[in-house]
Amino acid sequence: MSIALDIHVEEKRYGARTILRDVSLQLQQGEVVSLIGASGCGKSSLLSIASGLDRNFKGQIKLAGTPLTGASGDIGFIFQEPRLFPWLTVAENVAFDSNNALASQRLVTRLLAEVGLQDHAHALPKQLSGGQAQRAAIARGLFTQPRVLLLDEPFSAVDAFTRMKLQDLLLKVAYQHKLTVLLVTHDIDEALYLSDRIVLLDGGLTEFHPGPAPRKRGDAEAAQLKAAIFDSLHV
Repeated sequence: MSIALDIHVEEKRYGARTILRDVSLQLQQGEVVSLIGASGCGKSSLLSIASGLDRNFKGQIKLAGTPLTGASGDIGFIFQEPRLFPWLTVAENVAFDSNNALASQRLVTRLLAEVGLQDHAHALPKQLSGGQAQRAAIARGLFTQPRVLLLDEPFSAVDAFTRMKLQDLLLKVAYQHKLTVLLVTHDIDEALYLSDRIVLLDGGLTEFHPGPAPRKRGDAEAAQLKAAIFDSLHV
């Protein structure tokens, strides 16, 4: 299996404070990886670096073996908040960066159907529920047809039932689009359910491996691994 994203950060600083040092992470093509760790450990900083949005660091990011020098349509990014433009419809938000109206319309129609918003194309963001708004954000993240999808706590602002539905949606679109996924989350149960690999960022990197997909929520093996992760977080 080939390497989709190769992240190496020698150093990332904010003023006098070092946030990341000697962090190396490789994501295999089609892999779903969750990044966990205490608040302030550098998870979101690492995600911004991996996206190409943050170039103020020492190190290198490679996308399918090619050095990444800035933001790329091959990398989609979904934030904690949907960040939809309130004056645009759902369809217009999804296709915001497009220069080809006809091709965009076809792709937007397909993506909205995939995320269950086919009947909300002409709605404004204020007319959507929190879960619907995040579905629209997922569709927008898929619009450039990326190879890698990065998500920064994307489901933390919705209720538990909606969160589970969005988790299942993420797995579905990741499979359909053959995506490599890097997810930042504080929810260990979410990481256990979604991930082929869980990476704990705590100075260095510690890896945990849930069982093979499909995984069940809350089974005995997951509970044991959850306990081990908690022990590592409290060391």
